Amino acid sequence: MDITVEELKQRLDAGEQFNFLDVREEYEFDEQNLGAKLIPLGELPDRLDEIEAWKDAEVVVHCRSGARSGRAKAFMESQGFTNVRNVIGGILAYNELD
Repeated sequence: MDITVEELKQRLDAGEQFNFLDVREEYEFDEQNLGAKLIPLGELPDRLDEIEAWKDAEVVVHCRSGARSGRAKAFMESQGFTNVRNVIGGILAYNELD
């Protein structure tokens, strides 16, 4: 079940701690980030061990528009992650909230 930007904003505003992954490139992350762990999509297969502990927990994944995070979600599920949620519309949609 994916997550809306509205739900994400509520959780961030509340200071909730959750497993949060950004699969954009480093230059995009440097321009704006929401406090997620950065692992660019292309590096994800080689860096899965960094998030191995998240396998059975909820993981919220975002990118710029939702496309790369959708691919990351599919890959992570194929690797045994059980509760991956893609941020619908990505950071672009998140920025339109205010």
